[in-house]
Amino acid sequence: MTERRPQDFLPPLAAGVGLGLTLMAMFLFSGHGLGASGFFTNMVLWFSNSVAPDWTEMNSYLGNYVGAGHPLNSWLSWELAGAAIGGLAGSLIARRFRFKIERGPRTSAGARMGFAVGGGLLSGFGASLAGGCTSSMGLSGGATLAVAAFVFLIAFFAAGVLVAALTGRIWQ
Repeated sequence: MTERRPQDFLPPLAAGVGLGLTLMAMFLFSGHGLGASGFFTNMVLWFSNSVAPDWTEMNSYLGNYVGAGHPLNSWLSWELAGAAIGGLAGSLIARRFRFKIERGPRTSAGARMGFAVGGGLLSGFGASLAGGCTSSMGLSGGATLAVAAFVFLIAFFAAGVLVAALTGRIWQ
């Protein structure tokens, strides 16, 4: 019996063209670019408004979004659902799906998960300061040649290289 091997990854150029076409389709069909961080704001707003509507309305950040409605009414929710389903389908089709926590040889799974959650929280906070996440600020903003997108991408990659260098020496 022959062993089923995972399919090779797409060449980076083909993946980039596919991402560009996806971004163009989003602009054409929805009037929005790609993005994700606003979904989490919508979820926090919905939860906060359900538990403490007066506090939410008076909150300097969330108060600006009051009246946005249920998160499932937002295009961002459906974009993220499609990305998750598409990613799962693609990994299953390519026979690459497996549950695994990638980590260095001297890093525990708990420490790796802590780094992932901490990095995600910092990235989310940075996305709210920057006016968008890597997909909305970097891809969508870059596609419209927004200067802020290029400043953001340079800073994001520089920070990533610095953190990778620092944590690589400590946690490998």
